[in-house]
Amino acid sequence: MIETNNIPQHIAIIMDGNGRWATERGQDRSFGHKAGVDAVRTITSECTRLGVKFLTLYTFSTENWNRPSDEVAALMGLVLTSLEDEIFMKNNVRFRVIGDLSRIPDNVRRKLHETEEHTAKNDKMTMVVALSYSSKLELTRATRMIAEEVKNGQLKLEDITEQTINERLWTNFMPDPELLIRTGGELRISNYMLWQIAYSELYFCDTYWPDFDEACLHKAIESYQSRQRRFGKTEAQVENEQ
Repeated sequence: MIETNNIPQHIAIIMDGNGRWATERGQDRSFGHKAGVDAVRTITSECTRLGVKFLTLYTFSTENWNRPSDEVAALMGLVLTSLEDEIFMKNNVRFRVIGDLSRIPDNVRRKLHETEEHTAKNDKMTMVVALSYSSKLELTRATRMIAEEVKNGQLKLEDITEQTINERLWTNFMPDPELLIRTGGELRISNYMLWQIAYSELYFCDTYWPDFDEACLHKAIESYQSRQRRFGKTEAQVENEQ
């Protein structure tokens, strides 16, 4: 049973298994990606209902550009059509996108920005899509920004802190994830929020993303709630602070 007073405020998800889900059904991989969009609708609605404030979905990595061109085109088309979904307005969800958008087709990029603007006043939850995203690229970009500021005398070397880096990441508008979920049975992070998940609770499950439903989400949150988050302290220290 989920404790409603201990819901993660930020859940990040690696949505894995769409292609394998489709292949096992004798279908093209794009069929799995379409089914994955339905799962996004389901999980977005349920996270909103539970009181999650930020939901970040790993939609397309910079490495995914190396996939077959027809699959990449299908994925970009799905991004475009899914942004027409009324799920944002229906659930009072704000839409944001992070990543290297310079590689995104112009029509998709325009629609992304239009959706951000259209939903800007929604305030129940923010759904963040990590698109053409790479954590290593994000950290490299932040490092270059800081180096340039030091070079120009805008920032002193001794004043560089963790917060300095946080402020220059694509994710600077939201807190770090308390819970990271990966579906599909793989046990790796895949270049996703490497800085931000330093103290996130990790949850891996075998369920392919198209089959990930409310019950699966509840199971992940229950696992999160069963853990003691110590942030480097001892168990006794944490218990004394409660």
